[in-house]
Amino acid sequence: MTGPTTKDAGRSAGATAFDPAAAAARATEAILHETLHGAHRGVVVDSPPGAGKSTLVVRAARELAAAGRPLMVVAQTNAQVDDLVDRLAREDPELPIGRLHSSDAHPYDPVLDGHQRVVKSAKVSDLAGLDVVVSTAAKWAHVRNVEPWRHAIVDEAYQMRSDALLAVAGLFERALFVGDPGQLDPFSVVGTEQWAGLSYDPSASAVATLLAHNPGLPQHRLPVSWRLPASAAPLVSDAFYPYARFRSGTGHGDRRLSFGVASDGSGPDRVLDEAAESGWGLLELPARRTPRTDPEAVRAVAQVVRRMLDRGGVATSERSPDPVPVTADRIAVGTAHRDQAAAVRAALAALGVSGVAVDTANRLQGREFDVTVVLHPLSGRPDATAFHLETGRLCVLASRHRHACVVVCRAGVAELLDEHPSTEPVQLGVTVKFPDGWEAHHAVLAHLTEHRVPWRP
Repeated sequence: MTGPTTKDAGRSAGATAFDPAAAAARATEAILHETLHGAHRGVVVDSPPGAGKSTLVVRAARELAAAGRPLMVVAQTNAQVDDLVDRLAREDPELPIGRLHSSDAHPYDPVLDGHQRVVKSAKVSDLAGLDVVVSTAAKWAHVRNVEPWRHAIVDEAYQMRSDALLAVAGLFERALFVGDPGQLDPFSVVGTEQWAGLSYDPSASAVATLLAHNPGLPQHRLPVSWRLPASAAPLVSDAFYPYARFRSGTGHGDRRLSFGVASDGSGPDRVLDEAAESGWGLLELPARRTPRTDPEAVRAVAQVVRRMLDRGGVATSERSPDPVPVTADRIAVGTAHRDQAAAVRAALAALGVSGVAVDTANRLQGREFDVTVVLHPLSGRPDATAFHLETGRLCVLASRHRHACVVVCRAGVAELLDEHPSTEPVQLGVTVKFPDGWEAHHAVLAHLTEHRVPWRP
């Protein structure tokens, strides 16, 4: 880390009177100063869940443009690109923005057509002279024969593979890399063992490879999560970010979740009451080895969502002094596998529930909801594979909520973890990821056990 302003932002406000807004502002100012006036070719920013990463990207883009420094912005998916362009255009309607897209039939979100200063094109030449040009890494990789931009911003840099960074590195001179180191690693469909330990490992994240070749680059972090409540930030910080701890932007009591209908005494209702009170709830089913799409666990997940809606859940937070209904679109269900997500959707449809986001951790990454219901990755399993122990997967599932998270799981996961300790080979030159999935799972499970509601359907 370079510069005490950012590294110690979480502590500098004082041990007895932490001011989250002031800490976040100091960190942001240090990052922007380094980006605009620093001598290094790159700046890396680590952002915990809900710390305002997109807000930082938008502000940095606007300040670079205002300083007369046209820039390119690299995101990883079309949805991320469209969201960034929309946010930029809403916050600065007069800013000329280019949306570089593919030649597909519907290459961008139609919402961008409502912004007069946004120019859309499949040709980078049509966007020449605009202050900001935004596109995916995949699209930028096909851009040739252009004058390099002085600046670039790489969003979700930890989810970008290093080979994708190599493909676009010649398009800019200096860059700001922003991402969440605790989320899922870049996806690869081939074995990567042959590159393990090499400084040019194409399957490594863009940030890992960047720092391997440029160890002196300044690294900053955002110290406050504005998404996670005070009940969740300590667990997520300790379990997944032990060397870059962060705080919640809110305190205990700033957010409340309540119900208009009293509990009927069932397991789903009792776990919802526990989650409303403490922020966490573990609905524990009897121990059993099951298929991956465990019908009983899937029905339990669907019943928790159904009861959440039936009981008229309302949320009070710093965003609104009045209670706001927790509607279906403010609830998410997270799973490890797509077939599990499909089974939950079918179970919800059978109960007459629609509008709830049901997907895998990979697809929920970056999104935010009031309440999440999680089917534990190890529930009912006979083993603990590297896929299910992936630290980022559990981190994503446990960090999407603003108010409460309910985990549905069969008993026996702690014993399963002890029977399957991590046996991944140690490879020379490879930085050991810490905490590993085995340790993170134990930490989260130990906390959830304090909020356990046993239930036999």
